[in-house]
Amino acid sequence: QLQFVESGGGWVQPGGSLRLSCEASGFTWDYDTITWFRHAPGKEREGVSCISRGGGIINYADSVKGRLTISRDNAKNTGYLQMNSLKPEDTAVYYCATTAGRPCVLGRPSDYAYWGQGTQVTVSS
Repeated sequence: QLQFVESGGGWVQPGGSLRLSCEASGFTWDYDTITWFRHAPGKEREGVSCISRGGGIINYADSVKGRLTISRDNAKNTGYLQMNSLKPEDTAVYYCATTAGRPCVLGRPSDYAYWGQGTQVTVSS
């Protein structure tokens, strides 16, 4: 059973930075694209970024372009989300997700079979 464990969340002031990690364990042979979602209070869960297995395809939601950078280290079975110039509206629980065979296209949460438990990011002064 593929499992993800996210870490790196916390509290940061506006303009600050955080680096989230997503470590996979279990049967990793079938994990391909890594996608990061976030879920803010009162809002729907939204995809913010994805990266293909080889890292050659990357996509970002318009709301985070230029501020978030996704990457991965397949040798460590770990994905990363570097978050810079954080804004209060970035406050949310951040999740990584994947599903076998899915390309790097930001989709609906129901499109993904495997999820981590999430890590809270709070941006406030």
